[in-house]
Amino acid sequence: MNIHEYQGKSILSSYGVAIQRGYVAETPEEATEVAKKLQEETKTGWFVVKAQIHAGGRGKGTVTETGSRGVVLAKGLDEVADKAKGILGGHLVTLQTKAEGKKVNKVFIAEDVYAPGASEPKEFYMSILLDRGQSRNVIVYSPDGGMNIEDVAHNTPERIFKEVIDPLTGVNDFQCRKIAFNLGLEGNAFKEMGKFVKNLYKAYMGCDASMFEINPVLKTSDDRIIAVDAKVTLDGNSLSRHSDYAAMRDVTEEDPLEVEATAAGLNYVKLDGNVGCMVNGAGLAMATMDIIKLSGGDPANFLDVGGTADAKRVETAFRMILRDPNVKAILVNIFGGIVRCDRVAQGIVDAYKNIENISVPIIVRLQGTNAEEAKALIDSSGLAVHSAITLQEAADKVKEVLA
Repeated sequence: MNIHEYQGKSILSSYGVAIQRGYVAETPEEATEVAKKLQEETKTGWFVVKAQIHAGGRGKGTVTETGSRGVVLAKGLDEVADKAKGILGGHLVTLQTKAEGKKVNKVFIAEDVYAPGASEPKEFYMSILLDRGQSRNVIVYSPDGGMNIEDVAHNTPERIFKEVIDPLTGVNDFQCRKIAFNLGLEGNAFKEMGKFVKNLYKAYMGCDASMFEINPVLKTSDDRIIAVDAKVTLDGNSLSRHSDYAAMRDVTEEDPLEVEATAAGLNYVKLDGNVGCMVNGAGLAMATMDIIKLSGGDPANFLDVGGTADAKRVETAFRMILRDPNVKAILVNIFGGIVRCDRVAQGIVDAYKNIENISVPIIVRLQGTNAEEAKALIDSSGLAVHSAITLQEAADKVKEVLA
């Protein structure tokens, strides 16, 4: 589950990670009010106004309606409302969004932490994620953080460092020192980086995250180490242990069909293809998507109805697939282990009768428990449904109807 920057920072702060402080606002007027509050607490004179969407690259992104960047600087309280107005309600387009961008419903009003002082501020990059090849968490970091980190990875990969973490010991002190050394730090900033890394990893493990990306991590002019940004992805399977984190879900940032699918007990992911597929079981779904590709089509979705699917759930799944205008055919591939094939067949029949104007061909492959009863149910329904027994036969029929 993705969460917003301001939410990620609240999690980091609860684990002792130093952050760029700020408050979220939903209107220009509210932005001014929270900026006043922030100024009283931090004595900051300038403010950073940041669009809150589930996508990176906001600093380089553009709000289509106003031409504003997704991250802008307000040089005083009197500029905060105008800067927020240029972002709120607009659609921010970044390298990580679709062409139409994402609507901005909230902005984060943050303190300015780049003020000059004894030394120049310095930006670093740091992330934590699972290295599946080694079955261990890894800290990825670079002394060249900021908006151009992708260019650093492409042009100077030797500037990207990794520190693999032993799950039994966690982050060791020598690893913290190594990270600080590779980042070119010394003195108090060297010590502060050690504390930062320790607390960041503690937060990563404590909140059951699947990824942290802090870009930039900032060494301030007075040698503090703080998280200026926070991209946090939580493991959705762990939310039963974190009811407060589950409440952070922002469904306006998600595909409406995927939100609807979750409510219906379906696992649905929208794709860009032309063949809708409905399957029970993730492994069979992946195999079905492969066979669609081999037949010359492209999967329009991943849809797993689960092992306890009934007729109502199958009908709901059909409705979701048919709402995609790109779908030119539907392949239903069910193996009846826990789920009964006749229940699925009844759902197909009900969907066909209850949904008007189904104009796309439907290929159905049902194998397993009550498969014979399911075939008889479909054959006697009089519906224009293509039956298949083997995966290859189903693939051939997909190819035939797409021709």
